[in-house]
Amino acid sequence: MIYTCTFNPSLDYIVSVDGFETGKVNRTNEELLFPGGKGINVSLVLKNLGFESTALGFMAGFTGREIVRLLTVQDVRSNFIMVEKGMSRINVKLRSDQETEINGMGPSIEQNDIDRLYGQLARLTEEDTLVLAGSIPAVMPESMYRDICERLKDVGVRIVVDATKDLLMNVLEYHPFLIKPNNHELGEIYGVTLNTKEEVVPYARRLQQRGARNVLISMAGEGALLIAEDGDVFESDPPKGKVKNSVGAGDSMVAGFIAGFEKFGSYEQAFFSGLCTGSASAFSDNLATKEEVNALLESFGKNSF
Repeated sequence: MIYTCTFNPSLDYIVSVDGFETGKVNRTNEELLFPGGKGINVSLVLKNLGFESTALGFMAGFTGREIVRLLTVQDVRSNFIMVEKGMSRINVKLRSDQETEINGMGPSIEQNDIDRLYGQLARLTEEDTLVLAGSIPAVMPESMYRDICERLKDVGVRIVVDATKDLLMNVLEYHPFLIKPNNHELGEIYGVTLNTKEEVVPYARRLQQRGARNVLISMAGEGALLIAEDGDVFESDPPKGKVKNSVGAGDSMVAGFIAGFEKFGSYEQAFFSGLCTGSASAFSDNLATKEEVNALLESFGKNSF
């Protein structure tokens, strides 16, 4: 089973307003409501591609119940821990002449809640994959990713980490199956600017030398590259298409890679599955569908789902 873990999920309330003005009453011309959070996005895209997963993490209040309901409507399994204090976030995304975001705080997560999560993770086996994605709420220990990897180090769980800076670097010694920084995040780690695939490769190899088994680097309009654990390097420009919405594209790439490897057992196929799934989400107003991903895979001459 694939498990995703989202520590601070949200209801993403996306509103479009023509000519938004501060200090005045503005009326929307479009409203969308989605369950949000990087791990949740991975679970949603996996479902779209035909793969089951279980979404884990913390929920609170009426917003938490609504997130769970929306996932249930989309037939995504979840086993969230309901915490007592506060409520799950509402993140407001305003689309007008400029795009503006207001992100909520999230609930209060206490040690007994974290212990309950550890209890869930203790049941994972070497046949499972665990996706740790996104930031850690301020109310939780900054060492959460590392603590989870320490607890699972002898189990053989395939761990996928999509995080930045210390959250990422502190888990490398536990040999995560996959990490996915983008080129800017990779550059921040080493204090350099990385714009081309040629510039990215040596720094991606450093992360592999530190312990990561597979290093997938997303580069937006420049495509992506993979340093695989068997020594192969795969790189490609993105498929052709018009970018509509980049939110969730990186999460979709992670989901596509996992699904591609699960189905085909090939790093090359996993790479192109990730690239096409991320691109399909970027080319759509919503997260990628199987049909959209397959169309892009076929344009590369690769196997479809």
